[in-house]
Amino acid sequence: MHLTARAWEHELEVLHQRLGELFKRPEPRQRSLAYMKGLLGTVERKNGWQLAEWIGEATPDGVQHLLERAQWNAHAARDVLREYVVEKLGERDAVLIVDETGFVKKGQHSAGVQRQYSGTAGRIENSQIGVFLCYAGRGGAAFIDRELYVPKAWTDDRVRCEAAGIPESVEFATKPQLARSMLERVLDAGVPCGWVTGDEVYGGDRHLRLWLESRDQSFVLAVAKNEPLWWQGPNYVRADQIAESLPARAWRRLSAGAGAKGERLYDWALTPLWRLQVTAEERRFGHYLLVRRSLDEKRERAYYVMYAPRSKATRQTVASVAGRRWEIETGFEVTKGECGLDQYEVRRWHGWYRHITLSLLAHAVLVVLRVGGKKHLKNRYRSACRRYAG
Repeated sequence: MHLTARAWEHELEVLHQRLGELFKRPEPRQRSLAYMKGLLGTVERKNGWQLAEWIGEATPDGVQHLLERAQWNAHAARDVLREYVVEKLGERDAVLIVDETGFVKKGQHSAGVQRQYSGTAGRIENSQIGVFLCYAGRGGAAFIDRELYVPKAWTDDRVRCEAAGIPESVEFATKPQLARSMLERVLDAGVPCGWVTGDEVYGGDRHLRLWLESRDQSFVLAVAKNEPLWWQGPNYVRADQIAESLPARAWRRLSAGAGAKGERLYDWALTPLWRLQVTAEERRFGHYLLVRRSLDEKRERAYYVMYAPRSKATRQTVASVAGRRWEIETGFEVTKGECGLDQYEVRRWHGWYRHITLSLLAHAVLVVLRVGGKKHLKNRYRSACRRYAG
């Protein structure tokens, strides 16, 4: 859906009013708004020089000052982002989606950079990795948190960390641990949500799953085919072996949601997993293995571990939750393609968080306007139908 510049500029200005008190001086306050407008504007390459030129400044010094040295708190801006997204998209059964994306970089000085696997590149590259949390709610999905992954080779080298502006308090954390930190912030803030989902990086982390269970937080998390699970007793069986043992009647064809070419249909099976449950509260929740099977000749399977109240553990519900995981992939494409998420040139810790947060704020505006536009079109369609019926 095409969005006019006037529409997103107005919504961006409304959102930016919430950020105003984060800046002690008017110059960075005004420049932050101009920066976000530039991210959504027609700038070909959204780096310091071209954004400065778009803003009307002769050099990128002001932009660099905003990202590196000006006094403002990117974490407080993240809280504004979360509140805005939840206000616009919030619903009780929303899905929290966690995933990471890579930022290919040259050199060895950018905070957290090293040769590591980047899903963006599909191979090992010199890159930074960011872990992100996306909120999929009413009609759309937008990001609400982000963390920079800092490899252990970095945290073990405090001199290198200091040169990149990484605070002394930052210790090594795995990607699932970063995901837990973000999820904890969201749950502690009382954000309405029904489910958590993510790929094998997060589903394969038993500590993360147990922590979510301790919060009574339902989840549908992907796991590898060789994930050991208790199925019909306290004996480990691989996920793929469980799937192969299921009878034909266990499978049902369901949609994982609408895609560009229509409904995304798969065959799904849901089978209980064994747990020792003592209290009534423990028995209220169930553990399950969800298996998705493609309809083509390859009949490829994907596996998910699920935890939820038994009353909401239906195949259609959890298939829909698993299907919403792809919305974060779309979010990465849009933020990189339209909001300059990966076009930054800052090297230091604070610069990364500041640029990324401003880019996610810009993306949230696009999502909110597009969701609002869809609702407007639906309302017009319903009104036309009523007039026709009358």
